Amino acid sequence: MEPGQVRQSREQLGWTQQQTAQRLGVSQPYYSQLENGSRPIPRKLSGVLQRVLNLSPSLVVLPPLSAAVPAVSPRELAEGLGSLGYPGFVHLKATKAIPLNPAQLVVCALANDDLDPRLVEGLPWLLSQYADLDWTWLIGQCCVLNLQNRLGYLVVLAQGYGRTESAVPLTLARLALERSRLASEDTLCRSSMPEAERKWVRKWRPPHATHWNLLTTMTVED
Repeated sequence: MEPGQVRQSREQLGWTQQQTAQRLGVSQPYYSQLENGSRPIPRKLSGVLQRVLNLSPSLVVLPPLSAAVPAVSPRELAEGLGSLGYPGFVHLKATKAIPLNPAQLVVCALANDDLDPRLVEGLPWLLSQYADLDWTWLIGQCCVLNLQNRLGYLVVLAQGYGRTESAVPLTLARLALERSRLASEDTLCRSSMPEAERKWVRKWRPPHATHWNLLTTMTVED
């Protein structure tokens, strides 16, 4: 989230710095420092800024790359997808603070060994809808956690939506992920898959799933 983006959004809304500061619950001098870049925007406040100024959720400040990912419950993931506009969960009301940056939500979801397929199905939509997200951070964080194959296959599914505005970012992300593709076999958040099912999926999975060494039959139609 750049100070210039904050200032531009405030001016588009026709608000003064004082009016914006009041809506954020901070002082005008403090807000002025955030807007002119003399003080960094804290992660905690960036989510409030995003909502108040109607900025893209992709601009919410992301945490540093880490080998530890905060635990996010399936309910919170569903609420996060809903808050970002995913039709399958848009009816849900958030009960607590959730990751508002779509890149962070994708990582929190992919880090699960076992996750409800309905939640996994929403992730390609998220990547297609928010192709302006910080791909450097997302790819880097997935590589730290050895989740790049899962992300790579999601990118393939996201490309299946055929959104013109997301075509270039998704293609570049896919090329970057190809360079770090893992040879070890994995599942798409279904580590508890029985061996008999693994054999069946291994035989009938889509070609792209084979390429990304994933045991999944999920397609863009799903």
